[in-house]
Formats: sequence, C-alpha cells, structure tokens
Amino acid sequence: MKIRPSRQWLLIVLLTLASASALAADTLKLAIGQRGNWENAAPELGQKAGFFAKQGLTLELLYTQGAGETLQAVISGSVDLGLGVGTAGVLGAFAKGAPVRAIANSMTGADDLFWYVPAASPIKTLKDAAGKTIAYSTNGSSSNWAVLAFIREFGVQMKPVATGSPSSTFTQTMSGQVDIGWSSPPFGVEALQQGRIRIVARESDVPAFRNQTVRLMITNAATAEKRREVIERYLQAYRETLDWMYSDPAALKAYAEWVGISEALAKQVRDQFFPKDNLRLERLSGLDEAMADSVSLKFLPAPLTKPQQDELFKYYARAK
Repeated sequence: MKIRPSRQWLLIVLLTLASASALAADTLKLAIGQRGNWENAAPELGQKAGFFAKQGLTLELLYTQGAGETLQAVISGSVDLGLGVGTAGVLGAFAKGAPVRAIANSMTGADDLFWYVPAASPIKTLKDAAGKTIAYSTNGSSSNWAVLAFIREFGVQMKPVATGSPSSTFTQTMSGQVDIGWSSPPFGVEALQQGRIRIVARESDVPAFRNQTVRLMITNAATAEKRREVIERYLQAYRETLDWMYSDPAALKAYAEWVGISEALAKQVRDQFFPKDNLRLERLSGLDEAMADSVSLKFLPAPLTKPQQDELFKYYARAK
C-alpha cells in the first residue's frame, strides 16, 4: 500500500522531531573523587539505569584522585560539576575569590572514612603515631581536613602525606611507604575482614565532624548562572537515583558488578557506612562548626560573613 503524501510528510516531521529531541540532550561534565565509592556512585549507576536520560541529560564522568583535583577542575571550568569536595576546601577557595558555588550535599556525618595500618604494625592507636606518616587523598579534601583535626584532637605530631586514591594509598601503606593509610568503603573492607589491616582511627573520632556536612557538590559560578535549569534537572535525576539505590536490589547488583565485589559486601557497605539521610541533597548541617574548624585548621582566614554564605549557597538544592 502506498503512503499518501500527507502521511509521508507526517512521518518525516515525526522522525525530524525525534531526531531533534535526541540531539537536544544536554551534556554535563562531572569530576568525581574516588571511583567506586558508594557516596559518589549515583552518576555512574543512574546513567546506566536511565534516570539521567529521562531528564534529557548525558553525563561525561571524570574520576579524580581526590577532592583537591576535583575542586581545581571546577574552578578552571574544565568540568561543570564536582562531587565529594571537602567543605573546608570549598570554604577556603571561595574566601580566596575562586568562582565556586555549592549546589548540594555530597556527605554529611563521618561514618565512612577510616585510617588503618598493616596487621603487623606496632601502631595501635594514633597516640602511638608520633613522628609517623599519615595519609590523606589530596590537599583540600575532607581526608586532609580530618588528618589535621586528628593532630589537633590527639595532640600527636604526625606527618601528613598526600597519597591519592584508596587503592594507591593501600599499595603505599602495605609496602611501608606510609605508616598509616586512609580509605573509604568498599576499599579496604575485605582486607579488614581478612585481618590484613587494622583500623586505628575513624573520621568520627573527631566529635565535631559527626553531624557536619563534610563534603559538597559544587559548580563554577558562571556555570551556575548559565545552566541553572540543566543543573536542576541533574539534581532531580540524582534524587531519583538515590531512591533507587536504597530500595531496589537491582541497584546493589549493578554497584557490585561495577566495583567488582559481592552483592553481600555491597549491601554491607551501603547500610553500615552510608546511611541514606547522610547523602540527602538538601542537607546542610553544622556550617558554623565547619567554618570554625576551617579557621582553626588554617583552611579559612575567618568565618564567612552572612552575605558571603548567601552567595556561596545561592544555588543550593531545595527540598522537593
């Protein structure tokens, strides 16, 4: 049967609209610290599951060695968004005039990061670590912040060393290049279960960190202004992905396959170290305490004024 001209034109129009819709997908470039970390897994898992495509978004994901690299990528404008950036680093960069804006919570609380030694190490607690080297990821990261806080809290003079990702840190720690390593689950959990390493400190050992928003999602000021509507769609897709990650066994399966661990370990990591409320985008807790700590630890010259705070958090996620 021949297609009538009018139907032909309708078919062409529909195909054109479909093609235009596909081309209309907005691309966001993301810098993400620590590939495989549950806290920052939503973009990877959500893109594969279709949540971001539903919002008309395509994500380009760049994994960094830590928050310091992520922060610099955002400041330079080479990426649109940065995930998992230490609050102290963001505050300090903003105070120095960097064009950075906080758009959402990455992590509140201190349930995840831990510091460890090889099983045979004579170090039992940080009080045994005077003069020893202690790892953190990159300058300006929450692990950097925590290490300086440990030195202050325990009154023990250790030597902070930037060691990059948990995997590279593990190699350096087990080979004796650094005395105390750092990690974030799932990295190091199996080694703990096998008795190859021992935990000597957790981020939560610093009481002030337990209810603070310790890591943020950020963007460049120009990006926030020009692409505000795109960022809103990104945050909506992120929320939907988080809901899925905490409710659907398929999400645990996808995460376990991506990281290369068992589903049982994936569930343990999620439930033990990353309570869902700690990842809620709208959460912002303990900002005054964070500023005070940032001043004490030399990340910030003075607490931000109210107008400065309003500007830094101008585009922050709102409850839906």
